[in-house]
Amino acid sequence: MKRAHRMPFGATVSSDRGVDFALWAPSADGITLVHTPDGGAAASHAMQRDADGWHRLTLANARHGDSYAYRLADGLTIPDPASRYNPDDVHGPSRIVDPNRFEWTDTDWRGRPWHEAVVYELHVGTFTEEGTFQAARERIGELAELGITAIELMPLADFPGARNWGYDGVLQFAPDASYGTPDDLKALVNAAHGLGLMVLVDVVYNHFGPEGNYLHACCPEFFNAAERTPWGAAINFDGEQSRTVRDFFIHNALYWIEEFHIDGLRMDAIHAIRDSSEKHIVQEIREALNAGPARERLVHLVLENDANLASLLVRDGAGLPVAGTAQWNDDLHHAAHVLTTGERDGYYADYADDPAGRLARALAEGFIYQGQPSAFRGGERRGEPSTQLPSTAFVSYLQTHDQVGNRAFGERIHAMGDPALVRAAFACVLLSPHVPMLFMGDEFAASSPFLYFCDFGPELASAVAEGRRAEFGGFAAFADEAARARIPDPNAEETFAASKLRWRERGTQPHFARLCEMQQLLDARHRLLVPHLAGARHAGSHRCENGLVQVQWELASTAAGEPARRLHLLANFGAQSATQAAAPPGALVYSSGAAADAAGLRLERGAVHATLEDVAGG
Repeated sequence: MKRAHRMPFGATVSSDRGVDFALWAPSADGITLVHTPDGGAAASHAMQRDADGWHRLTLANARHGDSYAYRLADGLTIPDPASRYNPDDVHGPSRIVDPNRFEWTDTDWRGRPWHEAVVYELHVGTFTEEGTFQAARERIGELAELGITAIELMPLADFPGARNWGYDGVLQFAPDASYGTPDDLKALVNAAHGLGLMVLVDVVYNHFGPEGNYLHACCPEFFNAAERTPWGAAINFDGEQSRTVRDFFIHNALYWIEEFHIDGLRMDAIHAIRDSSEKHIVQEIREALNAGPARERLVHLVLENDANLASLLVRDGAGLPVAGTAQWNDDLHHAAHVLTTGERDGYYADYADDPAGRLARALAEGFIYQGQPSAFRGGERRGEPSTQLPSTAFVSYLQTHDQVGNRAFGERIHAMGDPALVRAAFACVLLSPHVPMLFMGDEFAASSPFLYFCDFGPELASAVAEGRRAEFGGFAAFADEAARARIPDPNAEETFAASKLRWRERGTQPHFARLCEMQQLLDARHRLLVPHLAGARHAGSHRCENGLVQVQWELASTAAGEPARRLHLLANFGAQSATQAAAPPGALVYSSGAAADAAGLRLERGAVHATLEDVAGG
């Protein structure tokens, strides 16, 4: 089985005429292709420019494995913006890749329905000691055994240096060489599918990184100076000559799905994309996926969107997503974080008045902010009503790379939260109809932090380190210079090394106990809840009193003629034990810290109790 995505950009290997090269640079003239055969000497070849700004050349003697670069009229030599592989990092030449050389064996793979997803976010460089695609492939079997059904890889696009979270990528089509070759990534995906695991890739379409982005030099049309973002001029999704820019990112989405057989994308911070087009780029990407690979298999599109735009998550008459399949649910995270840690700084202030009640609403309805004013945002209204959406439209979690790594010392929630409440919050997420997500190491309460790290050139590295320490200067804990000096340097190699998972912990206490709890919860989810999630269409109902969270959801029947189900969840986040007058009806799904007595169902602090009720006539 061979897989390749054909696109108008980059270097395309042809079976009968060598390699076709194409670069879109409407403002440039006199571009030269510098071709270096594998083991040979470099040669320069003038490219032909057409009226639409495309510079093209076909080289009959070019082959897979050769290096190439583009030399601009001013002498600057740059890699291909659509490079498939850049082994010498973002400033070096690109490498010709023939995707048809890889032999796939997952010929029967058609993906998995979204309601079966249990997502595991991982960073390839710190997931294992080796930090490679190959090393990750050797570990994912343990995730499948745990009950994970989807791994989500933090961004892979080639970034500057040897280490980075991935959000500073500048070569969107080139998996970073520090992780291995494109074929190594394909082997990881191939192996994951053999284990029944979906693979999602995080993509960043709202900005390019600050080092190694040569599009400013060769193709300023990629940016719209009239639109500003936190990273400078916005990517040109809606200005003059934006059609080719939009096509670049649409092809990138198709490339990961088709050439690497990826099962879906997580689109980073779409609220930071400036696009006033009649059809938003997210919608156009969804339509391109539906017209292409999604005709033959399940393809998912997960959004990060601080604006809580429920309109991007609506379903059509058949219950299929019109744009986003689901969205990362920061609202639920923020409420749970306040509830379990007591922290109320910054944006957490919006959830501090009643964190247990807000968690109950997030579990039932998805978004907490559905159009209400946000005090943290100066009274600005945030969000859209989400009760019409199915619970599976929300990816919920207690931490992510953002929520851990953007802390000064990268502490995980189990290192700072109330242990009983953290365990209860994890249970609520894993037993809800939302799609749950774990951040790597959650499953065994990893002791390693996840710090912010990068590997920029000296001048930028110094600015980043100083800027990060200044950013925390507004917090009381870092008011003095000595405290700020203890914040790890993002560019130091030891900062990266400290963030690697310590896999040996999984077999030691108390980490093994946490692993067993997670496995028990996921087993209950897969056996008892997942069969009823496919047809669930709407929000649940909730109430909360004195920290006792009560939520119920109407689920679906598994077959015609069978009753529908109602899922009941009780969780005691109060300061004291609580008594429920009557236990919720239905068969037991999970119970911890709850016991029946003469007064009813008694729930200790941190108790969780879930049942599944048959609904007559449902």
